[in-house]
Amino acid sequence: MGATMHDVARVAGVSTKTVSNVINDYPHVRPQTRDRVLDAIRELGYRPNISARGLRSGRSGVIGLAVPALRENYFAELADAVIRAAERRGLSVLIEQTNGDRSKELESLGGGRLNLTDGLLFSPVSLGQRDVDALDVPIPLVLLGERIFGGPTDHVTMHNVSSARAAVEHLLGLGRTRIAIIGAPSDPAEETSSATLRLEGYLQALRAAGIPEAPELIRPAAPWHRETGASAARRLLDEGVEFDGVFALNDTLGLGVLRALGEFGVRVPDEVAVIGFDDIDESRFSVPSLSSVDPGRDEIAEIAVELLVERIGEKDERRAPRLIKPDFRIVARESTGGSDAGADSAA
Repeated sequence: MGATMHDVARVAGVSTKTVSNVINDYPHVRPQTRDRVLDAIRELGYRPNISARGLRSGRSGVIGLAVPALRENYFAELADAVIRAAERRGLSVLIEQTNGDRSKELESLGGGRLNLTDGLLFSPVSLGQRDVDALDVPIPLVLLGERIFGGPTDHVTMHNVSSARAAVEHLLGLGRTRIAIIGAPSDPAEETSSATLRLEGYLQALRAAGIPEAPELIRPAAPWHRETGASAARRLLDEGVEFDGVFALNDTLGLGVLRALGEFGVRVPDEVAVIGFDDIDESRFSVPSLSSVDPGRDEIAEIAVELLVERIGEKDERRAPRLIKPDFRIVARESTGGSDAGADSAA
């Protein structure tokens, strides 16, 4: 049997009413008393009854997070950051994996799980700009990602174009002029996505440096996994394409690229410098360690949770939707001749 509210009250030396007041964040509870109750909750591992709490307060104390795939490191680490940000505000997180499926993404916006949560953080990959009206839902919603802009919700996303440009400029600054891009969209005219935006940043950097675009260096790779990154790099090498730098559109692609280069005996960074995107934890432990763009993942999670909490607390008048992009930075590691301690900042 799990701990009960009576158990918490006994350990904290207070009444069950006081425990209830602390759980529901009622005012006029003395700080020392609140701390004792919270310590007892942590000690006993007590979890409030969500249904009963919702009936009393009109809120569940739970927020939802819908992401494409927890197998992808970025989304796993984003989920971890969201959970930590929510816990600091006394909230729990219900995570839903959509697998990037359009019907599942629509279900996330209108399914029965919404009845269990006070609001939703939503990161779509199949829905696009034409689906902007689908974001008009009856619960607080904060949008993540790059698929829909100008909607009726708050939106937290990345500086995809400028950070991708900075990544390529980092390679250019090392004297690299034949820079391959791995993970480009198969159709550059496709609807706005992380791939199209980062490709634009790549092309901007080349144009600014006076380097002509080389179609043979622009390589699609989907989905963005290690095996597709390795396969794209192997094809470059098998075809005898000359290149001295690689911009991988996420770190898992970049890790695959490092594997392929190692198989072919290509020295990194002496012969080919490599930079990825997302700054996942694994990038610090590859050999060589992978340089990357840190897009501000922890800040994205913190800001998104804060915006959602604000929306949950709104009464009558609603603020206009907000678009927020945290700062990014280039983290220079061994794959571009840097070290784990070195990092160049960019805004």
